[in-house]
Order: sequence, then structure tokens, then C-alpha cells
Amino acid sequence: MGVFNVLMEPSRNLQENICSKHDKLLEVFCRTDQKCICYLCTMDEHKGHETVSAAAERTERQRELEERRGNIQQRIQDQEKDVKLLQQEVEAINHSADKTVEDSEEIFTKLIRLLQKRSSEVKQQIRSQQETEVSRVKDVQEKLEQEISELKRKDAELEQLSHTEDHTQFLLNYPSLPALRESTHSSSINIRPLRHFEDVTAAVSELRDKLQDVLRNSWTNISLMVTEVDVLLSEPEPKSRDGFLRYSCEITLDPNTVHRELVVSEENRKVTRMNENQPYDQNSERFTVWTQVLSRESLPERCYWEVEWRGNEIEVAVAYRSIQRGSGDECWFGHNDKSWSLRCYKGNYRIWHNNKSTLVSGPVSSRVGVYLDQRAGVLSFYSVSGEGHTLPSFLHRVYATFTEPLHAGVRLVFFEDTAEFCKFTS
Repeated sequence: MGVFNVLMEPSRNLQENICSKHDKLLEVFCRTDQKCICYLCTMDEHKGHETVSAAAERTERQRELEERRGNIQQRIQDQEKDVKLLQQEVEAINHSADKTVEDSEEIFTKLIRLLQKRSSEVKQQIRSQQETEVSRVKDVQEKLEQEISELKRKDAELEQLSHTEDHTQFLLNYPSLPALRESTHSSSINIRPLRHFEDVTAAVSELRDKLQDVLRNSWTNISLMVTEVDVLLSEPEPKSRDGFLRYSCEITLDPNTVHRELVVSEENRKVTRMNENQPYDQNSERFTVWTQVLSRESLPERCYWEVEWRGNEIEVAVAYRSIQRGSGDECWFGHNDKSWSLRCYKGNYRIWHNNKSTLVSGPVSSRVGVYLDQRAGVLSFYSVSGEGHTLPSFLHRVYATFTEPLHAGVRLVFFEDTAEFCKFTS
């Protein structure tokens, strides 16, 4: 059976090398039709085509094959180097993280010990001062009690003399009574009512508040430092408007999400607030209270877009599609953990997220640029002056971990305000 198979394979290969039409060997290659033919085919259906011998074509293809193999092998070597570099980077990341955790724990431990030491010192000072003050008070109290005993004794002598019936005896004994000594303490003890060490408590509370402020501010910086650790670095943010436009994306608004007082136009890129409701159908995607709208498309991992606005106040936002649609703050751009917004109004800007705001300074313009790098966790807002090629003016940068697909959005506050997602020309 094995011998039969060995004999059948060469026979099959030989048959494949024979022209089925002319029963001749396929010794010619037709480059026009990219197939092997026999010499009779060159005078028949392949007449006038570009032909070469099969051996010559094989030599050419063999050269190309070797070149492709060389490229593949080079890529293998390059990627194996990259794998080694990545493995080294993993080890470096782990080492750096472990060392930083160890160092930070040591620093925090020392800080905790320092606070404990200060707490112990304050306690010791209070107890020492407590002992001193109590001793002083008791010393005064003891002397006063001695004076009271002496005064009571003198009073008893006077009372006894006052009951002497013999006038002569009374007069003889009266001059011998000793005079009262001056009291060693004021008759009015000055005591601070209700306050003893309470001022210390106030001072410690003030220290706590200051430390909390320092920790809060420092924690923000520490968190930023941690989130900025990015080994496989994304490209840095562009340095020109043309650079930003390399990542420009066309955004269209989703009519199913638009509030009833908003009208979309210009191929669903522009939205205007009206003073009356529009006859839109009711659906679960539509915003019902806040006059805002989301984009139809989710945003690419890295993208840039601009919004041209007219009016008194708008919000340029990014949000998860899952943002709620009701009346509470959980539905309002920037007032929940599912959205970030830049509010533009009265010559000012304000960043909102999770119901907290930050006043932003920067040149006021009617166009806002938004740059998003989701993998790097970066969301940046820019003020764009005109349609020239000048670098947009930086306004504010947000660092966040984005956990859901993001959509662009806008909210219009006043009637007749408009916002248009710009369309970029190639």
C-alpha cells in the first residue's frame, strides 16, 4: 500500500505538468494570463501574449521569494528584539512599581509615626500642664483652707469673749487679741469659666484642616503622576492646528437623543434651540429635561473636533451613551461621573465633571476644539481663533480612565443659541 502511494504521487505530478489540450509539457509561462502553458499554446489561444520559459519565470519568482523570505526573517528578528525589549520593560515596570510602593509605604509610615509622635508630645504637654495647673490651684486652695481654719479659731475666741459677763475681764482681755493678718490671696479668684485646654483642641483642629488641604492637593498631583505613567506612549498632543486636523473626525448628531426644543440641521451637524417643542417621537434615548444632544457615532480612540457656537451659553461635552435621560443631575452633562463638559458663557469657561467645577482662563472665541486620546486617558479643550492654521489656545486638560465608548455632545442654554460641529476639508 505504501509503495502504491509513492508511485501514485509522481504520476499525479507528471499529469499536472501536461497540457490538457495539446498533451505537451507545460514548459512556457504566460505572464499575460499568469499561467503555465505548452509551446503549442503560444501559437493558439495565447498568441501575442508575453511569454517566457517556465525555468526563466521560476528564476525570477525564486528571486522574489527569497527576497520576501529575507523581509519576513528580518521582521521576525526585529519583532523578537521588540519582544525582548517589552519583556525587559515589563521587568522594569514591575521593579519600578515595587520600589515605588516600598518607598511610598516607608514615607507614609514615617509620616504616620511623625503624627503619632506629635500626638504623643501634645498629650504629654497637656498632661504636664494639667499637673502644674492643678498643683497651683491646690496650693492656693490649701492656703485658703488654712486661713479659713485660723479665721474660724479667731472667730471662736471673739465669740467666747463676747459672752464674758464681767466688764472688767472683757476690757482686760480685748486688747490682747491679735490683729488679723492680711490675706495672702485676693478675695476674688480670677477663673476663666468653661475654657481650659479647649484652645489646644482648636489649634489641633486647624492643623488637621491644613493637613487635609495639603493631602487633598498633593493627592491630586500624585494621582496625575501615576496616571501619566505610560510606557507604550501615545504620540504627544499636536503642536499645530494642522497637526490636530490629522485626527479630525466628522461628527453627526443623533436625532433620537435631541431634546424637543432643539432642531438639528446641516446634515445633522448643527443644532439650534427653539422657543417651542418640536413634534419628535418619544423614545428612551431622548433627553427630556436638559436641552442637550449626543452624537450618533461613538468617538474614535484618538480624535479631534471643533464646535462653532453662537449665543449666550453652551456646553461642549463628551459622555457615555449610558448617561441617564431624566431630570436629575445624573442626566446633565458634567454633573455626573458619566460625562465631562466645557461650559462657555459670558467671556468665561468652566470645566464640569461629577458635579464639580473648575474655572478656566483663556482667550474667548466662538470656536472650541476638543482633543481626545482614550487610551492615554486624556481629554483636552482648546480655544480656536478663526479658521487659520495657528495653534489652538490650550484651555484645560482632563486625565481620566474611560471605561465605556464616548460620544460627543452639546447643551444649549438660551433660545436661538446654535452649535455646529465643523466639517473639515481635505
